[in-house]
Amino acid sequence: MASTPCHRLIVNLDIAGPTISRHLYGHFAEHLGRCIYGGFWVGEDSDIPNTRGIRNDVVAALRELNIPNLRWPGGCFADEYHWRDGIGPRDQRPRMVNSHWGDVVEDNSFGTHEFMDLCELLGAEAYVNGNVGSGTVREMSEWIEYLTRDDDSPMAALRRANGQDEPWKVPFFGIGNEPWGCGGHLRAEAYADLARQYSTYVRNHNGNDVYRIAAGANADDVAWTKALMEGLVRPGGPDSKGWPYQGISLHYYTMSGTWSAKGSATEFSDDEYWKTIKAAQHIETLLTAHSTMMDVYDPHKSVGLILDEWGTWWDVEPGTNPGFLYQQNTVRDALVAAIHFDSFHRHADRLAMANIAQAVNVLQAMLLTDPESGALVKTPTFHVFAMNADHQDALALHTHFATDAAHRHEDAALPTLTASASTKDGEVLVSLANLELEEERELVLDFRGSGFEIGESLVLAGDSAASFNAPKHPDAVAPRPLKVRELEDGQFVLVLPPHSFATVRGQVLDAAPAASAAAGAAVVASESKPCLNC
Repeated sequence: MASTPCHRLIVNLDIAGPTISRHLYGHFAEHLGRCIYGGFWVGEDSDIPNTRGIRNDVVAALRELNIPNLRWPGGCFADEYHWRDGIGPRDQRPRMVNSHWGDVVEDNSFGTHEFMDLCELLGAEAYVNGNVGSGTVREMSEWIEYLTRDDDSPMAALRRANGQDEPWKVPFFGIGNEPWGCGGHLRAEAYADLARQYSTYVRNHNGNDVYRIAAGANADDVAWTKALMEGLVRPGGPDSKGWPYQGISLHYYTMSGTWSAKGSATEFSDDEYWKTIKAAQHIETLLTAHSTMMDVYDPHKSVGLILDEWGTWWDVEPGTNPGFLYQQNTVRDALVAAIHFDSFHRHADRLAMANIAQAVNVLQAMLLTDPESGALVKTPTFHVFAMNADHQDALALHTHFATDAAHRHEDAALPTLTASASTKDGEVLVSLANLELEEERELVLDFRGSGFEIGESLVLAGDSAASFNAPKHPDAVAPRPLKVRELEDGQFVLVLPPHSFATVRGQVLDAAPAASAAAGAAVVASESKPCLNC
């Protein structure tokens, strides 16, 4: 039994909130480092097993996560990418310079057809990001026509000439990327006008209903969100049916240092660990602030908030190209993901999509591929996504910690327990993490509002918060069974190791009708039952 005092998580099985969209578990694949080339794409002549040039093992691994959508081709790369260079016979495609990421020359062998093939192999929906920074309205308009139109239009005919007879479905389309920075260094009001203009010409062809996403703010810049929301309001009040874009993005990266010295992915002090936790928990403040601003103009939440770049950003691994953003992935990164997902679930009424940066070999990747051996490694963050997969399209449940567990760091008391829960088809999934570096936590799970039967429970941890997986030790950080002991009256007790993430599954036995989210707001930090057997 744990030596530390036990704590209590109350899960109200009869108080349901909004649906947690599967798209909150989206991914991102940019032409950056070895994400596309060497990650997803090896070419049809590669010795690495592939399907039409796309790595089979990468596809198989990502399918384990029920990957709902994939954003491509950027990122900063999107605003220097001209889609016509990436179609037609590969040996005839023009080369280009990827000036943002490593200043390398690319041969455009991975383009529109290859990306849509990848999405089909993954079972994922396409999120295509268009070029505003160096592109034209006509270029963007013709790309969506090429992708989705089904008749004898010029772009549909060009697509057929390149071997794709049937149009694709493209449900998500981004209107540029980071226009406040690499996408053009624009003022918010200037970009808001461009977003309206470009969005107008991203048309719905043949029943392909496009969800257009305006390029939104960097972190705390709520004024940028305000400008984009004002750009939607028409005389006489808002009219969501006539809005040129349906979503507004937000970008936020977690680090312990500064942009010029972000810190090591694997070698960090206790102080740097807690700075990372504090930075990760700031996502709650950001989602609240941007959602509140959007509520002023759109109280019915017709416009979605899209966190299409998030994750940790560390200094690159020694000896690798600084422009390739290759970093290791530790237990600390997994806990950052856990913190984010709990916040996402709480904001599922406004947050419509989120895309971690990135899927393979870049930043907080799901997968790392070894360039010499070709080996594939699943990162600790991969396992958080896998363990959390059943939250997708489930109803968020009201949860509450009856505890004051916190770590004092600098001027802040950082909560050291985080959790969320959801239900779907009578099944319940609870996710929880112990953020303490050295102390285990005994935790009572208190299920209220219905009978509950415990199911499979897993825990993800490592020898330290800096533990990671590599070709020589691919399972150093991997899920293992977690013992959960039943007490009484819907209560169960478990022990969370230090720096660990866990999931507990179960089934509702005598389900009462779930109350509304509004009823959940009335549930406050009520009295907690005595902690049993502490």
